[in-house]
Amino acid sequence: MRQIVLDTETTGIDPKQGHRLVEIGAIEMVNRRFTGRTYHQYINPERHIDAEVVAVHGIDNERVADEPVFAQVADAFWEFIQGAELVIHNAAFDVGFIDHEFSMLNQKRGSPALGPVAESCRILDTLEMARQKHPGQRNNLDALCKRYAIDNGRRVLHGALLDAEILAEVYLSMTGGQTALTLDAGSQNTNKRDSASQGLSIQRLALEPGQLRVIRPSESEREAHRAKCDAHQLHWPEDAHA
Repeated sequence: MRQIVLDTETTGIDPKQGHRLVEIGAIEMVNRRFTGRTYHQYINPERHIDAEVVAVHGIDNERVADEPVFAQVADAFWEFIQGAELVIHNAAFDVGFIDHEFSMLNQKRGSPALGPVAESCRILDTLEMARQKHPGQRNNLDALCKRYAIDNGRRVLHGALLDAEILAEVYLSMTGGQTALTLDAGSQNTNKRDSASQGLSIQRLALEPGQLRVIRPSESEREAHRAKCDAHQLHWPEDAHA
């Protein structure tokens, strides 16, 4: 199964009030293994970014003044996510903004070529999943990191790709663990303009209690081991059969 762990940053909280995307970060997994492919893009929102949200993610108008507008990156982004299951924390927020961007673009182009997201992607909301697993508790990303012992020390400000990386760890921890993630300098990044999105490195192995099988030796295997120990004058512990 192909999954995309995704996060966005925006100019404000409501696309119906004209707010826009300023950053998209996404990480690809296939069968719960990281492929090394990422999508990371800053976007010129073509409008003022509210001071309140600049304080959250640190992205101001000067930072994105020379970045492409959404229309210039929409096709590459759509190709990256199409057909995947999107893993998003508070999915309604991010999907609402993405659909808003696609809708405005389709109106400009005169054809509904892109979106809505739910028509081409499955959506898994990790906030809803966390609320079901931990009812009555705080379930924002920082709280989940603390609950699952995930290091989020770099998360001084919100950032789409960093938050997607952290969310991937949270999701895998909530659903039983994973093998490994290595996104190094050789990883396939769909946006080569941003070298900061490379160099990620996570290694985590988690198993639920009872999943590790213990296979005990047969009597013939024990005898063979005793003989090997005797041949090398090794001590055979009295409780070796336990």
